Amino acid sequence: MSGRPQGSGENWLWGVHAVSAALANPKRRLKRLVGTRNGLDRLGTQVSRSEVLEPAAIDALLPRDAVHQGLAAQFEPLEPVHLDEIVGAGIQRVAVLDQVSDPHNLGAIFRSAAAFGFGALILQTRNAPAITGIVAKSAVGAIETVQECRVVNIARALEALSDAGYHTVGLAGEGEATIEAAVSGSNKLAIVLGAEGPGLRPGVAKACAELARIPIASEMESLNVSNAAAIAFYAAAR
Repeated sequence: MSGRPQGSGENWLWGVHAVSAALANPKRRLKRLVGTRNGLDRLGTQVSRSEVLEPAAIDALLPRDAVHQGLAAQFEPLEPVHLDEIVGAGIQRVAVLDQVSDPHNLGAIFRSAAAFGFGALILQTRNAPAITGIVAKSAVGAIETVQECRVVNIARALEALSDAGYHTVGLAGEGEATIEAAVSGSNKLAIVLGAEGPGLRPGVAKACAELARIPIASEMESLNVSNAAAIAFYAAAR
């Protein structure tokens, strides 16, 4: 086992992209900014108050596997928005995640959402990871631009989205339509992705207006959920 000290990492973000994006977000409240001299120099004019630390001292503040690139910052967490706010803000592309639990996958989905014009991710209040530094590092700054919404019940949230005019498309291997056909022509769209392995729960699948599949080679059973999300978001962006 590594002898590196391990901090709790609570409310810490690390890495140049994650920290830079958070500092540029007016909704963020900075508590502490630390970095090596080279790391802080990379921030340029974004630096207001900061502490110069050796890499080992930064290591001690963060989880053991954190790759911080000489830069870390502690912020007050962003507050999730309510589903009504997503609808009211006119966000036309959203993704709904049904118990996606891996923080690296969640971060990658945030990144793809930002890349392809999806303005919000809707997750459960339970059975879904918090937006930690691990998520933020994988998201490469996208947690600052893609809204996080938490709901108690995914199926009910889909019903509310449907009532608000969203076409709700669940990704499932048994879907009759391809993802390209399912998302075509939808002005308001919600793409629903299930957990790694089990996929969509039956009640969530039933709440979708349509189930769609990504055509893949017969030798492969399925795709990683973050890869599937990127393909579905791209199809919608086209």
